[in-house]
This record gives sequence, structure tokens and C-alpha cells, in this order.
Amino acid sequence: MVIIKGKAAGGTMAISTTDDGDFLGAKCALFLGEHLLVLRRDDTPGLLWAGALDLPGGGRDVGELRPEETVLREIFEEVGLRLAKADLSYARRYTKPEGHVWYFAAHLPAACEADIVLGGEGQGWMVIEPSAFISAEDGVPVLQERLEHYLAWRRAKGV
Repeated sequence: MVIIKGKAAGGTMAISTTDDGDFLGAKCALFLGEHLLVLRRDDTPGLLWAGALDLPGGGRDVGELRPEETVLREIFEEVGLRLAKADLSYARRYTKPEGHVWYFAAHLPAACEADIVLGGEGQGWMVIEPSAFISAEDGVPVLQERLEHYLAWRRAKGV
């Protein structure tokens, strides 16, 4: 389910995640210019997808009522970029056996790369071509698939 309202390109989009009070977490394909911001996960033994290439985002904290709150907080904690809800241009809910998660996209100017500060999680960050993340052998597979969904949606909308 893609929930987007508003102008298709070059304007603002209003995202509605409805009243989704039981989501598990949220991730974001965060573009800096034409490139994608990716993180290298910690390589802690037992960590799911340890050492893999990942996208910003994570689990819901107690008290967070909407997935936008979660993804915006996670982006700030992980890379120091403070985005507003209006910066999110795409939202899609995915259902997993244990519940559902949200996948967002945001597009910022390439110059925002200079403002990135790695937070307390992850080994590092990089900006790469979206196709490089999709084809990376060490990427988180479900996020590679979700990025493909998003890019296909953009192509279909002519964005």
C-alpha cells in the first residue's frame, strides 16, 4: 500500500500513515542529490545482518505514535540530519509475520552530505548509486527489494 497525496514532482507531498499505532519500526531511502545514503551495520555477534549495508531507520521507541516520528528520530540519531515530516516524499507499509513496518523515502540536496555525523550505531556511512545498493552482496536483502519497489514507483509516476 503506497500512501501519497499531492504533487507528483517538484512540489510538496502530504504523506498519510493513517493512525498506525501498532507498527514495529521504519526505514528510509535517504537520497543526497542522486546518491543514496547507506550505513554499515555494526558487526556485533548475534546482531541481525551484522556488518551489512543498511538504510537509516530502526525500531519504534516507547511513546512514538506514528512511523514518521520513528524514522525522523532514527535518521537524526544515526547520521545527525534533522529532517522534517515534509521532507518525506514516499511512505509504504509492509506487513511481516510479527507486525508491520514502514518504508519512507526522502530527497535532500547533495550538499547535506557535509552535515552528516555518524551516531552511536554502525561502523560508518557512505553515499552510493542506488543501483550499487540494490546489487550489493552485503546489503540487507529486504531493503534492497524495497528500494527497487520505490524506484519502480517513481518511474511509473514519471518522477
